Amino acid sequence: MEIFNTIITTQSYLAPFKKNNKTIGFVPTMGALHQGHLALVKQAKAENDIVVVSIFVNPIQFNNKEDLLKYPRTFETDASLLEAEGCDVIFYPDESQMYPEPDQSVYDFGLLDKVMEGKFRPGHFNGVAIVVKKLFDIVLPDKAYFGEKDYQQLQIIKALVEHKNIPVTIIPCPIYREDDGLAMSSRNMRLTAEERKVAPFIYQTLLQAKDKSNQLNPNELTHWVIQQIEENSMLTLEYFEIVDAATLLPVINFNDCQSSIGCIAVFLGDVRLIDNILLE
Repeated sequence: MEIFNTIITTQSYLAPFKKNNKTIGFVPTMGALHQGHLALVKQAKAENDIVVVSIFVNPIQFNNKEDLLKYPRTFETDASLLEAEGCDVIFYPDESQMYPEPDQSVYDFGLLDKVMEGKFRPGHFNGVAIVVKKLFDIVLPDKAYFGEKDYQQLQIIKALVEHKNIPVTIIPCPIYREDDGLAMSSRNMRLTAEERKVAPFIYQTLLQAKDKSNQLNPNELTHWVIQQIEENSMLTLEYFEIVDAATLLPVINFNDCQSSIGCIAVFLGDVRLIDNILLE
């Protein structure tokens, strides 16, 4: 496994593979890797000739500076996990490599980046789009792998690829969960023992919501989920929304869209957790 810290060494190493029509699978990450990330690497390994994983905590997608400072950085552990998984290349740049000067690019995603996460984290998705576009330009992957836990981010990246005509296939990968249902996240390691016991309640509520979607309309179901979360004193709900799985527009009637998804953001202590579930 090769580890590169600069753009030029990464591109120089990958160039012969591109020239010989070898396929490159790419998994962009911010490190603090868990089994969910490794599942993406495993799938990329099965579907490509070479697998590249980037590890870069992207400062411009954090609208909360404290969250940026607290974000776990565990490079040595990450590298060991990736080597065991058969990763071929780690691209591990610092901020000066990625942003030698401020990037003022502004992307227009219509309503995609204005709802849910975008509403509560202004500028977040523009920061994501900037770094993902940079990474795609550096690695030139054939396929890139993203988890469905960050569902809105996934839709944004699909839109980015379409708008910019980037020749990469985006591969969505299912949410990877702990045995008790909690969606795997790098932020989970910041939960206290007591908070960790409470965290699975979020997914349990989503599962019940899926069952109830046959009996309740979207408005009723939304109120039910809000009530469940608010009754748990350790949880603070930021949002729960039922949206069209393709457009992310609010769903008024389940019959009005082909597929709907319930998306949630909850604070447990000072840790922000997100999750989602397909309702139909």
